[in-house]
Amino acid sequence: MAPENSQERAPLATDTEMERLYGVDDDLVRSCEAALLGGRYDEVDRLTEPLHASDIADLVEELHREARARLIGHLRKGLDPETLFHLDDVVLESVLKAMEPAEVAAAITELDTDDAVDVIEDLPEEDQRQILANLPPSDRAFLEEALTFPEDSAGRLMQREIVTVPESWTVGDAIDYMRSRASDLPRDFYDVFVVDHDRKPVGVAPLSRLIRNQRDVKVADIMRSDFHPIPLAMDQEEVALMFRQYGLVSAAVVDADYRLAGVITADDVVHVVDEEAEEDLMRLGGVKEDDFYEAVLVTTRARFPWLLVNLLTVIIASIVIGFFEQTIQQIVALAILMPIVASMGGNAGTQTLTVAVRALAMKELTTTNAKRVVGKEVIVGGINGLLFAAVMGPIAWLWFGDVVIGGVIAAAMIINLAAAGFVGIATPIVLDRLDIDPAVASTVVLTAITDVVGFVAFLGLAALVLL
Repeated sequence: MAPENSQERAPLATDTEMERLYGVDDDLVRSCEAALLGGRYDEVDRLTEPLHASDIADLVEELHREARARLIGHLRKGLDPETLFHLDDVVLESVLKAMEPAEVAAAITELDTDDAVDVIEDLPEEDQRQILANLPPSDRAFLEEALTFPEDSAGRLMQREIVTVPESWTVGDAIDYMRSRASDLPRDFYDVFVVDHDRKPVGVAPLSRLIRNQRDVKVADIMRSDFHPIPLAMDQEEVALMFRQYGLVSAAVVDADYRLAGVITADDVVHVVDEEAEEDLMRLGGVKEDDFYEAVLVTTRARFPWLLVNLLTVIIASIVIGFFEQTIQQIVALAILMPIVASMGGNAGTQTLTVAVRALAMKELTTTNAKRVVGKEVIVGGINGLLFAAVMGPIAWLWFGDVVIGGVIAAAMIINLAAAGFVGIATPIVLDRLDIDPAVASTVVLTAITDVVGFVAFLGLAALVLL
């Protein structure tokens, strides 16, 4: 136990204080907006001074257009460059337009090269040229080269700031070098990369190993040689999977000649995971990309094509229903019950589809196990179909007083849920084999097939049994 006269502990933070520690709340946004619109900039400084760069970015995004413009105008000369990196792409573009190219260039020079690329890569080419023209030659050369790599590649993701030492050095040599060149080192780094005379990586020496060993120990004797270099052209999703697979904190990036080109760190990968998850989520919903901050017309134009595709699939389903028009006219109960069958199939298929798309993205669903997984999902769909048939059959029987109708919808439920299991797993596999993004097209295909199968199964059985 601690003695009674020990120093008093600081009081625990309240819930409100904890919320403020982790971001921007509504009260802060309203207070800041009122101060901006009222021209009370001393109050604005008081409110924003304690905020982290990412919180400033959140504040900028949440403010209305006029207040946002005033905040950027007020902070632009003292704006933390990290704020630009954390802004949504749409908001970032409007913020950069409010700044002079020289101001943007000055901010970019304070960022790591990977963050600097992220800030300017989506700007129009003319804006990029103006900003690059205001950069020091060395920074400009790095960024111009980075922009030549594919958009979602390791070359775009890596940072050029990297610590390397020759394999002939000792721990003392490495430590002395880092101390003497402190201003040239990356702001944060975790590994020292050991290279040969051709600048080809031969190992990785984590900082923890350097600190624990004596100065006269050879770096080559304590380095890890089982490292995982990443090619410049590797897709960022593959990079994220590699970090996950091997528990990496950082990884060397190598060019076509296996020379060290840069490094990717775990914080970069966190952003990649977030981007890829958001992209898949948007595409599963039929949205090309996050349009939360886009203008009304831009958002409308982006969403229209997928809605048009959905309309066409609904028309196909309606045509199928039209084939059974006389059956429906004779037995009105069918019109009431058939949406249940289609909806249950769609929902069951979406469950399978979500799992399948995720498994493909994580490389868990492969050619080796595809047949087994398809079989499993069909069985799961069939079992769920039996369970819901046991629920819906008696309900339909009691509802319409006809045991045959109950039997028809029960049978249709089994058929459609089993089919939904198959379509939900098979569709993304087939699309992936055809090099079509499963997250983009799977939902539309699934909805069309489960609707058609549901209507054909239910109305077809009704026509055979009841008429």
